[in-house]
Amino acid sequence: MKMTIGRIDKADFPEFVLSGIDVKIDSGAYTSTIHCSNIQEMSAKGESVLQFTLLDPEHPFYNNKQFTSKNYTSKKVKSSNGIAEVRFMIQTEIFIFNKNFPIYLTLSERKEMKFPILLGRKFLNKKFVIDTLKINLSHKLKNI
Repeated sequence: MKMTIGRIDKADFPEFVLSGIDVKIDSGAYTSTIHCSNIQEMSAKGESVLQFTLLDPEHPFYNNKQFTSKNYTSKKVKSSNGIAEVRFMIQTEIFIFNKNFPIYLTLSERKEMKFPILLGRKFLNKKFVIDTLKINLSHKLKNI
């Protein structure tokens, strides 16, 4: 049974200590993405690690904390303007509709965008039906 999700919502990302952060449902995007800055691939103890900072100082949830991930890949992504770029992609968990789901997120500089996180078709597929007239369905459920 698929759950109905609205055009925007709020979600938690436990690994990043983010709660109630705004997400935009984007059926036009294949992959999901999160706003990051200072994205660097580094070598630590002979292993490649990805280091990044979530959000930017203007965002109310910004905490200037650097995160690292050993579990990452790179992926070619075509943006809405048709320009392809290679982005790093990590796997984490999203808490939405009172349930944890695994999610792949590409890391992207989204400073100029209204929503720091986009949920794309790869995540939404077989789990959700989008009702564009509704908003915050998961967030409302969380507060019951």
